[in-house]
Amino acid sequence: MASEIRTIGVLTSGGDAPGMNAAIRAVVRKAMAQGVSVKGIKKGYQGLLNEEIMDLERYHVSDTIQRGGTILGTARCSEFKTEEGQLKGVEICKEHGIDGLVVIGGDGSYRGAQALSRHGINTIGIPGTIDLDIACTDYTIGFDTAVNTAMQAIDKVRDTSSSHERCSIIEVMGRNAGYIALWCGIANGAEDILLPEKYDYNEQKIINNIINNRKRGKTHHIIINAEGIGHSTSMARRIEAATGIETRATILGYMQRGGSPTCKDRYYASIMGAYAADIICSGKTNRVVGIRHGECVDFDIEEALNMTKEIPAYDYEVARILS
Repeated sequence: MASEIRTIGVLTSGGDAPGMNAAIRAVVRKAMAQGVSVKGIKKGYQGLLNEEIMDLERYHVSDTIQRGGTILGTARCSEFKTEEGQLKGVEICKEHGIDGLVVIGGDGSYRGAQALSRHGINTIGIPGTIDLDIACTDYTIGFDTAVNTAMQAIDKVRDTSSSHERCSIIEVMGRNAGYIALWCGIANGAEDILLPEKYDYNEQKIINNIINNRKRGKTHHIIINAEGIGHSTSMARRIEAATGIETRATILGYMQRGGSPTCKDRYYASIMGAYAADIICSGKTNRVVGIRHGECVDFDIEEALNMTKEIPAYDYEVARILS
């Protein structure tokens, strides 16, 4: 442990994700095991600017690992995108004796962490987002719980869709990334999967697929639609008008963010949280923690933000063939 790191802060920023509490718990307990004090910052960067800061002890994170959401709360903060807001955050950290900050969130949260690091506050990011869209890591906290929540909901919609011989468009989360849609499309046996990265907006192709499947005797048709494409309700109306087949849209929405995290989310969140505590206590800064080939690694934030991630072409082709 570097002698200058005496107190660290931890916050959750951006969208909440199941498993964030496991990460907070791991940061607190691993840092305290090294003699470092921990402060919890409520409501993300907004809470930092509002000085909503509390001392955290081991008992504060007891009985939290199984809870969804984040015990610290989260919020988006436009003020922190400005130089003035960032400098204010630095001064508040110094006033509260915070030498380093662990930020749990997505790439937008890392930009804030990067700014704090430039001004002398050690920062470490942990990937917490259900979208699985951070390129430097194979895994992001919350994805497994979200995709299982969506999969189970789609199974239920499929049952009633088959009973009524309907076409169902089920919209899952993923504004710019189609990983939830792809995984559910394969796991739920969907007939069509619409991903922001791949969709060509050829609705006639979908209509033809529905008609051809009905001619072959299929009694239902499941379309998984990513949030980034959206417009599921109007799409359902157009498909019903074109095919004569009753078509309904179901938007799963924020239910995918909630719920008790799966074992996988609890495990990886705990490992990444502990790793983040280790490297920040050792004096590292401006780093993002990730999982590569099942092991913890860390990258420079700038390097991580410049990485790109694409839907695996083979996986997408498999989804198309299996449908």
